[in-house]
Amino acid sequence: MESLDSLVDVVHCILCQSSVAPLFCKDCRIHLCEVCLEKHTSESSKVHSVVQLEQHSASLNSACDRSLMTVPRVITCIHVYMGLDEPLYGVACLNDTEVWTCGWNNQMKLYNLQGELLKSIQTQSGNRPRHIAVTRSGELVYTDHKNGTVNIVRNTQIETVIELQEWKPLGVCFTSSGDLLVVMDVDDKESKVVRYSGFTKKQSIQYNEKGQPLYSPGAVKYISENRNLDICVSDCGADKVVVVNQAGSLRFTYTGHPLPSDRSFNPCGITTDSLSRILTADDEHHCIHILDQDGEFLRFIHNCGLEEPWGLCLDTRDNLFVAEWGTGKVKKIQYYN
Repeated sequence: MESLDSLVDVVHCILCQSSVAPLFCKDCRIHLCEVCLEKHTSESSKVHSVVQLEQHSASLNSACDRSLMTVPRVITCIHVYMGLDEPLYGVACLNDTEVWTCGWNNQMKLYNLQGELLKSIQTQSGNRPRHIAVTRSGELVYTDHKNGTVNIVRNTQIETVIELQEWKPLGVCFTSSGDLLVVMDVDDKESKVVRYSGFTKKQSIQYNEKGQPLYSPGAVKYISENRNLDICVSDCGADKVVVVNQAGSLRFTYTGHPLPSDRSFNPCGITTDSLSRILTADDEHHCIHILDQDGEFLRFIHNCGLEEPWGLCLDTRDNLFVAEWGTGKVKKIQYYN
């Protein structure tokens, strides 16, 4: 059987979204197939520097080899939830020594790295939280999919800051500018990303340039803003990661590696680090995929005894926290030298 490290990633053309893309436009930072190359270069007076994808990847990998650890390691492991009755799926760093967690109940719990429970907050509605995030000022935010709200915890008081009608919130994150990004769905028929500024709707992202949906209807979705202001969504229903730029235009989709398994790529939690690398959990294959900001695969984290990795977050030093669905463990992993 092939090892995970020996497998080649699959990147599709951003224009037709079907053909494998052997080319990369360095100016527009998009992947192209041979058929769409002429269309891309002829539609604009801009000069396009198009290179072979292998050439572009080689320049990136040389830098990656200097910084990514050959063998990532588990620094800390704490037990949060246990058993299949209460799977763990959410983790968010409050700081470098404390993490919020959530699972299949109505409690959000704050732990230190010694595994000590510091605080427990019950959702206002009694429903389980769908996702959690932390503001720059350290306040906990959670989505309640069942009643269509986004809520913020201030000390021990819970305030509903966004109340949706038909749409239901899924994943949530804060941007570098302080905006709130929420990925949401409606009746398992449509999905979109909405940007809020001061909890007021500012932008909606739902379709590509051809008017086709960017995201699958319903299903699990998590969201993260990258350092280059791209918006990254892990779309479990479509088995892919969808990345758009700040304006909402599609940059690329990542559909994983041809893994040595009959199971599909199953992206769950997603986060981005200080070098604009994208990390997404693949619970079906018990590993983490690391991509660069342009969707190029860099490596897996699959040597840390991961079991059904789901929720992801990073501390200020780029240490990765992984919430495991079935074991109830949160693992702190170092993957940079």
